[in-house]
Amino acid sequence: MGKKKAKLIFKHNSFEIIEDGDFVLCAITGKEIPLKDLAYWNVDLQEAYFSAIEANTSYERQKK
Repeated sequence: MGKKKAKLIFKHNSFEIIEDGDFVLCAITGKEIPLKDLAYWNVDLQEAYFSAIEANTSYERQKK
């Protein structure tokens, strides 16, 4: 059985699943993030991040 990309709406401290799936993609690296491991996202940009490193990379890009 293949993995399916989920569609989410990122909220403050939670996310809403719009379309069921197993993972989302990191906005910086393109790595798959299993939903059970998803811990970093940006509500304003509606982006998911693999780790704090990628979240910080996005933050630094936004400051420029």
